[in-house]
Amino acid sequence: MTQHLIAGANAAVPTDNLSIRIISATPIDSAAYRLTANQHVRGDGDMIFYGQTHSDDATVSYRGHDTDCFFDIHLGQQPASIDKIALAFSSDQNMASLGNISLQVLCGGNTLIQCEVNTQGRTEKALILGELYRRQGAWKFRFVSQGFDGGLKPLSEHFGVEIADDGHAPIQSSATPTQSNHTAPPPVSTAGSSSLNLSKITLTKNQSSINLAKRDDFGKISINLNWHQAATKQSGGLLSNLFDSARGGIDLDLGAFVRLSNGDLEVIQALGGNFGQLERAPYVKLRSDDRTGASLDGEWLDINGKYWQAIQEVLIYAFIYEGAPNWGQTDGKVTIQVPNQPPIETQLTEGSNQRNMCAIARLVNDAGSIRVERINHYFKGHKEMDQAFGWGFSWRAGRK
Repeated sequence: MTQHLIAGANAAVPTDNLSIRIISATPIDSAAYRLTANQHVRGDGDMIFYGQTHSDDATVSYRGHDTDCFFDIHLGQQPASIDKIALAFSSDQNMASLGNISLQVLCGGNTLIQCEVNTQGRTEKALILGELYRRQGAWKFRFVSQGFDGGLKPLSEHFGVEIADDGHAPIQSSATPTQSNHTAPPPVSTAGSSSLNLSKITLTKNQSSINLAKRDDFGKISINLNWHQAATKQSGGLLSNLFDSARGGIDLDLGAFVRLSNGDLEVIQALGGNFGQLERAPYVKLRSDDRTGASLDGEWLDINGKYWQAIQEVLIYAFIYEGAPNWGQTDGKVTIQVPNQPPIETQLTEGSNQRNMCAIARLVNDAGSIRVERINHYFKGHKEMDQAFGWGFSWRAGRK
């Protein structure tokens, strides 16, 4: 039976694997903080958010996106020094502009606790939503709903997280490219820092590319496609049901065209069953194909940055495999994660509902650096997209 809590109320929760789901009508930045008895983190590894999706011991993790996210928490594996786990969010807008915000505590597919945030008339831009805390050898959850002045940076510093000064990466504004011979933007410095960087780089029509400075090894480059997927199996409140009913069972697939430095070409996608390889050519691999909508983590494509010199270009695309071509309903977002860099994201906007294929972005080897270019062009299918960018594949009908 679901307990509905008002602000200030608490309830016991099992010492088990829990998920905290945060749903918002508009995008927000959610974060979890593992705190000791002095109400501070032990170090940067105790903050979990879009830029650091796992705690240092992987017992707390973040998945989903900025209107529907989950924090998966293994309560029974928390270090003895952790007294509390606080859940919070921030926004560029004041709270009254955000609309409905809902929090659920889930366990084993059941909704244990439901909390609704009253945002009317509130002027804060950050909120401590709730907290899991120890009490006499057991765990409880308290619905806090406490406003906080400032954004994610002062909120994180309040909990003792060391935040790096904003060092915004240079972004070049340019038209959507079709060839890779235009002037590259200045490289982004990759100097290390022990402090967390809260920056996000958003590529738009007016700010369409960015260069990441050359390295010997870029590490594992991960590309995530997330969207409002088919209804999840967890039941929740009104806002949750509205989100779930709007998803409509659309299945988006992530894929890539890969051009190696030796001229070899490869198509990586679930359609046709070519998932790729990381340790040998083409050094690009699709993790899996989620057709159930059960994974709110979306779909992932990895590039082995150790072999970046063997890669000339990776064109990232998505296509609607099942469901009516309705890009507006998907609310799709692609995030490119490069180690020691802020996440690079772009929204799947401007889509035509008659075209089920979107060329999202491409990563180009520019004298050893990575140039990320937003494309966001829509096509009727693979062949039309191929012809537009001059790859030269031969196409025939396929199936998963």
